[in-house]
Amino acid sequence: MKAEETRQTKEPVHRRNRSGGAKFRHRLRRDWPLLLMVAPVIVLLGVFHYFPTLGNVIAFQDYSPYTGIRGSDFVGFANFQRMFSEPAFWRAVANTLSITVVQLAFFFPIPIGLALLLNSVLSAKIRNVIQGIVYLPHFFSWVLVVSLFQQMIGGAGLLSQTLREHGHSAIDLMTKPDTFILLVTAQAVWKDAGWGMIVFLAALSTISPELYESAAADGANRWRRLWHITLPGLRPVIVLLLILRLGDALTVGFEQFILQRSAVGGNAAEVLDTFVYYQGLLAGDFGYGAAAGLFKGVVGLVLVLVANRFAHMVGEQGVYSRS
Repeated sequence: MKAEETRQTKEPVHRRNRSGGAKFRHRLRRDWPLLLMVAPVIVLLGVFHYFPTLGNVIAFQDYSPYTGIRGSDFVGFANFQRMFSEPAFWRAVANTLSITVVQLAFFFPIPIGLALLLNSVLSAKIRNVIQGIVYLPHFFSWVLVVSLFQQMIGGAGLLSQTLREHGHSAIDLMTKPDTFILLVTAQAVWKDAGWGMIVFLAALSTISPELYESAAADGANRWRRLWHITLPGLRPVIVLLLILRLGDALTVGFEQFILQRSAVGGNAAEVLDTFVYYQGLLAGDFGYGAAAGLFKGVVGLVLVLVANRFAHMVGEQGVYSRS
């Protein structure tokens, strides 16, 4: 009797397994062209990203490139203990978080505003021209971006020359540590706001025009249509990009800061990426640098998980759906 009951309880599980296997095979036959198309990307990610991630084991070693991972001594959490007791590390963390907060407050809403303004332009030709002009700086390297800002607001730039011609003293905004956080935010806005605008324009195109027509027929003005139709339509994309941005909260950029570090000093421009570069690569302390990089990755992962859980609480899907 007991064996018969056990067999009866197992039968639905087997049926579900067979059903799940059949669905998987059906999806495999149906989607194999798409899987074949993304296979090179998966291979590249595996070879150049996930496989090298295993090298983070050197964060727990007194690593020497001459002896390799197997020949280096295991030191446990000594690198992390040293890192957490280092004032330079916490200064880099504070600078990184400060820049992230300012960029979230100023940089993140600007693409949304640009997309809303551009979407209200009736002429498609004018809209395409403006979209191309705003999007173009995204393709510029940081070397070019910093050089352009130097020519505009540097000590010998256009702003300083104009002030001298009118009898005022010159202003060199490129070498002021106190305003460096606003400088790098302005550079990021000028360079990448166009890319974010494209994403939100694509999201706006998915909102049905019938919703606006129905709201206008009910007497809703422009601001009410914006608040009750446009912004709710953009909310899933806003939440998704915000989660991804929080995941990169400790990655505010390496090239942008390394180019300007000598002008404003390490106290203002030292972020975690430059800290890893100077302490790990230039100083040859690879285990210490790997510990800082691993700390940054773990914090980013935690922020993504927390932000995604919050997205589920407010009714959004987030980066991945709830299991």
